[in-house]
Amino acid sequence: MPPPDASLWRALRPWFALLGQRRRRLILGALLMGLTLVSAIGLLALSGWFITATAVTGLLVAAGIAATLEVYVPGGGIRFFAVTRTVSRYVERLYNHDTVLRLLADLRSRLFAVLAGLDAHALSRRRASDWLNRLTADIDTLDSLYLRLLAPALVALLAILGLAGFLALWSPRVGAATGTLLLLGWLWLTAGQARLGMAASRRQVDDLERLRGRLIEQVQGLAELEAYGSLADHRARLAAIEVRLYRDQRRLGERVALGNALASLMVGLAMLLALWLAAEAWSAGLLSGPLTVMMPLAVLAISEALAPLPAAFTWLGATRGAAERLNALEAQQGRVATVEAPARLPVGALSVALTDVTLTHADALVPALAEVGLALRPGERLALCGASGAGKSSLASLLTRQLSPEAGEVRLGGVALEAWPAGALSSRVALLTQQTDLFDDTLAANLRLGDPGAGEARLWRVLAMVELADWAAALPQGLDTRVGEGGRRLSGGQARRVALARLLLREPDLVVLDEPFAGLDAGTAARLATRLDAWLAGRTVITLVHQLGEAVDPPAIDYCLTLRDGRLCTTGQDVSG
Repeated sequence: MPPPDASLWRALRPWFALLGQRRRRLILGALLMGLTLVSAIGLLALSGWFITATAVTGLLVAAGIAATLEVYVPGGGIRFFAVTRTVSRYVERLYNHDTVLRLLADLRSRLFAVLAGLDAHALSRRRASDWLNRLTADIDTLDSLYLRLLAPALVALLAILGLAGFLALWSPRVGAATGTLLLLGWLWLTAGQARLGMAASRRQVDDLERLRGRLIEQVQGLAELEAYGSLADHRARLAAIEVRLYRDQRRLGERVALGNALASLMVGLAMLLALWLAAEAWSAGLLSGPLTVMMPLAVLAISEALAPLPAAFTWLGATRGAAERLNALEAQQGRVATVEAPARLPVGALSVALTDVTLTHADALVPALAEVGLALRPGERLALCGASGAGKSSLASLLTRQLSPEAGEVRLGGVALEAWPAGALSSRVALLTQQTDLFDDTLAANLRLGDPGAGEARLWRVLAMVELADWAAALPQGLDTRVGEGGRRLSGGQARRVALARLLLREPDLVVLDEPFAGLDAGTAARLATRLDAWLAGRTVITLVHQLGEAVDPPAIDYCLTLRDGRLCTTGQDVSG
């Protein structure tokens, strides 16, 4: 056999380490598997010995030869193994499936922690369906690492060694020969089957991911595909992926069938070998007849340990691919520079200072921000103007640490942004993005993202501030009304005002408003701007707009700067008073 693939070990090593956190449960689960297998081998071997011994004793008595046989001890042993096998299998299934559910929770918790550490660059590289695939399909694939791969293979190996040692107690030749043959079979059913199915099983999960992504795209973009006459082309691409999936699925099925056939063949050959060598020992007077029958039957029982291995290891490539994709996510986590946290953070409104900040998005040809420098004192308000793509949203992402600059420095309240603890930063800096993100939950739950402890009275108060209180009160379920996936049950203007109401539940010291009144009519926007101005009193404010005076001006501002192609092209204009 070729040497083990070092990259396979590198891919699975972090997940073996995660399994190690529950090693006691895993060891106990493996022991239950082993007990079930030992009971199966003991039941078949002892039954064969007892039946043969009974027959031989009967023949001797019929021939007039005095013979006796103790029937109670072996009969009790058979009942013991039968009951133990049934009970241990039930307990093992119950216990190990509970362990797998715990492992799934560990895996998902780890992945959520990884996703929380990804910056906007890493998140933007993949579609929403890809992230869903990581959280579901990849995690579900990795949960087989213990229950289908690690534990059954180790238990089967130990069972083969134990069986060989047991047979060697009566006939070393039988133990050595059958043990060697079964070990070769075990090696093929693990390493050999894994190598046969590695490429196809990895392709299978990759193609399934592509298929899910394209199906979601087709459902979401059905109107556009039909309008532009591209639906047939899109379906043809889906059909091509399905053809590859069916081809690989058939290939993997054939290889699993080959592994199952080889497993049966190996056990059969080992049983015949044990019978032949035991018969020779019987002819030489070294073994009794019942022991001669017991040995091949004990070997036959080992098939229970080998049967699960071909399917599991043929699909090892899927587990490897899932591990590699999740490992790649960890490698993409944004690494914040190590800066010693200050003993005390500033109190009240925060100053903002950017010094020669440069930022380039992933795969972009030009920087989103180039050597940007600005300074804002605590409590001041800045309007940052610029056309779409000028870099306004990128600057907002920098201030909330969703992105990290490749050069320059960002300081809030005189403290380097990297030194801010995550909890303090999220509680003291609030961002209203251009995109309105609402979740498929109740109106109250979406509002309480701003303050989980907000009571109903406070929710109604912020709804009144954005002129949605009467609308919400008229809903059949009021605050318990579900808004639909992405807020699709609301109009664009209503969703925008719900997002603004959610912001009003916060008590931040720095507020960044990215096109705060997008999608609202001029009259509504003007009234909301007046109310928002009072709420913003005493806070530092940065408002991102295309152009002052274009529709409705933002709340009162002190300075106006303009971004063009990622650069500040004006030194600032005092618009106070």
